[in-house]
Amino acid sequence: MAANTKTNAVRLLENAAIEFKLYEYDISDGKIDAQSIAGKLNVESDRVFKTLVAENPDREHFVFIVPAVAVLNLKKAARAAQCKSIAMIKQKELLGLTGYIHGGCSPIGMKKQFPTFIDETAILFDTIFVSGGKVGLNLEIAPESLAGFVDAEFADLA
Repeated sequence: MAANTKTNAVRLLENAAIEFKLYEYDISDGKIDAQSIAGKLNVESDRVFKTLVAENPDREHFVFIVPAVAVLNLKKAARAAQCKSIAMIKQKELLGLTGYIHGGCSPIGMKKQFPTFIDETAILFDTIFVSGGKVGLNLEIAPESLAGFVDAEFADLA
């Protein structure tokens, strides 16, 4: 494993002895959307998940991990988080809040642990793919292992 693939997410999983696989993919074509990533990793697109950060009106933050081919349903997200409403944070707030940039936001190793929810479709798969903490790096991990590590709940989100 190259030194530049040792992101915070990778280090934390290694230190916790959580089983995962690491995949690097080419980003020189600028295609970092879910469908493109699935093609580059040669996996079904519904196994590739994106990490989204949202907030409620009280500015409490929440992390939602949903299939990259799906759209986060804000009503369902609010219900899962037990809030009246939820809104996506502005993209420019992501780095300061999580330590990650857009396209490389991992649910593992954010600056602060936020309440986290994983779309229930994840449990249909032995493993899913999430960002490894930088653009061009994905982790393959069992959904239960991910949920246990980030203290997440499974919920209907998409």
